[in-house]
Amino acid sequence: MKPDHIRDFENSAVETTPADPVSPRRVLELFTPYRTQIAIVTAVITLSAIVALGSPLLLREMLDKAIPDKDLGLVSILAIGMIAIAVITSCLGVVQTWMSNSIGQKLMHQLRVRVYTHLQNQSLGFFARTRTGEVQSRIANDIGGMQSVVTNTATSIAQNATTVAATIVALFLLDWRLAIFSLAILPVFIRIARKIGNERRKISGKRQKLLSDLSVQVEESLSVSGILLGKTTGAKSALTDRFAERSAEVADVELRAMMAGKWRMASMSITFAAMPALVYWFAGFTLDHGNTITVGTLVAFTTLQTQLFRPTMMLLNTGVEVQSSMALFSRVFEYLDLPIDIADPEKSKEFDVSALSGELRFDHVDFSYPGTERKTLDNIDLTVPAGGTLALVGSTGSGKTTLGYLAARLYDPTAGSVRIDDVDLRDLDLATVSDLVGVVSQETYLFHTTIRENLRFAKPDATDEEIEQAARIAQIHEFISGLDDGYDTMVGERGYRFSGGEKQRIAIARTVLRNPPILVLDEATSALDNRTERALQDALDELMVGRTTLVVAHRLSTVRDADLIAVLDQGVVVEKGTHDQLVQQGGRYAQLLAASSSEALELPTELQSV
Repeated sequence: MKPDHIRDFENSAVETTPADPVSPRRVLELFTPYRTQIAIVTAVITLSAIVALGSPLLLREMLDKAIPDKDLGLVSILAIGMIAIAVITSCLGVVQTWMSNSIGQKLMHQLRVRVYTHLQNQSLGFFARTRTGEVQSRIANDIGGMQSVVTNTATSIAQNATTVAATIVALFLLDWRLAIFSLAILPVFIRIARKIGNERRKISGKRQKLLSDLSVQVEESLSVSGILLGKTTGAKSALTDRFAERSAEVADVELRAMMAGKWRMASMSITFAAMPALVYWFAGFTLDHGNTITVGTLVAFTTLQTQLFRPTMMLLNTGVEVQSSMALFSRVFEYLDLPIDIADPEKSKEFDVSALSGELRFDHVDFSYPGTERKTLDNIDLTVPAGGTLALVGSTGSGKTTLGYLAARLYDPTAGSVRIDDVDLRDLDLATVSDLVGVVSQETYLFHTTIRENLRFAKPDATDEEIEQAARIAQIHEFISGLDDGYDTMVGERGYRFSGGEKQRIAIARTVLRNPPILVLDEATSALDNRTERALQDALDELMVGRTTLVVAHRLSTVRDADLIAVLDQGVVVEKGTHDQLVQQGGRYAQLLAASSSEALELPTELQSV
């Protein structure tokens, strides 16, 4: 049976699409915490660029003076100087690489944690209408795709821009005519690079969308549930064909992304490679007009020219990468910009848990899911006395689960309030609410780790003795102890190694460890057979002792001893009272009870005649 919130969101769910292009300024703000480190890296880069310029200048002296004059002392000094420059620039390069990658990895770590934390703060509704694979893709594929840009771009720009600037100055110092001739083509190349970047940005957005779809299919079809469905419905071939089709689309887009602008970039590389020959031609042309350019100057110039074109190409490529990565930044910032529906109050009320009486009250509560006009709950006014039990019954879609979620503040009411000891839940921080209210739901979730770690998830500092005591209360200790690895047994993905009743009792033990004063039992036994249900009900009875309990029930045999039973129909309380009172009234509750009997549910003898 689907929970109410899943069913209500199915019709309103929309596929997440990338946000508007993000501004470069916002991307640059990511680097703000690392201003000092970036300044140091820039200084190292500048020093390296200046030192590297010495090599062609020493080469000119070698060719124009030292070798023609046969000055062996000067030749040795210049040679040692060239070697020293190579050693210094190499060492500075290693230092710069380490520092830049350290900054980049810290930034990537910060961004991943920001996105993960922000998603943790989203309401249950967001995850009800968003595919799990989509969320995983944003964190893994999108942020992972940004890594090279984030890690290397800032330092690459600084390094290459500094090298280009210093080299241009040196070119003009060597010969201003050759410098102007060499640089005249650069504006054309910059324009070409910008066009290529725009193309790749569009392709990049489509690629990430396809990768997201691929991740969704992998997550859905290769989970335990997906494999069971595929095998039992004979859909393996269809799923494989579907995966192959999407994989082919990804491969096609990846190829387009790699080839976008390659011919134009190749023409630029050819032009750069031809420039030394053109410089020699230009030098020969000027010699015919009476100008003199020494061989040393010409060789030094072409050497510098080579050093200029390499960082220039890298700058242009970096610009292309930055433009194409903007689609990834847009997708990541879209998640960071999601509003938080259920948030801590600006100033939380202090709440003395030790003085808690435990009364839970729904004070004229209305609720509608976002995107829907229909009221899921309408003017609910119910009170669960401290230590008492309120059972919610009704047909599918009547709002029972939604009311339980409001009690745990997984949603906030559209109108009215949910109160504990007359304190509105919205006035308490979420950590306090989670300490006060524990939920045991029909769909038990276990992590793919040991039983011990699954239990300790509720209380990280729990001792082994506390874990075993909680398991005894949940009547699962003997079963766990009988396993080969005991509490260190791996549960498998989503706990599929265990039966429904075993998983539920592990979930109950997890709740016992938390020891919340208020419980929400959301159809915790509805998916179990009668024998397992009776065993599990004993564990639940242990858990409910001394606690205020809200029971969302599908099987009416589990609620007859509740202090108060409320019957919901289309979000409205149509009846409330004790079991005996409602049976005597012969209304909606009696009809539900009779329907349960006709479905051959095992009921107490005195109910069989109803």
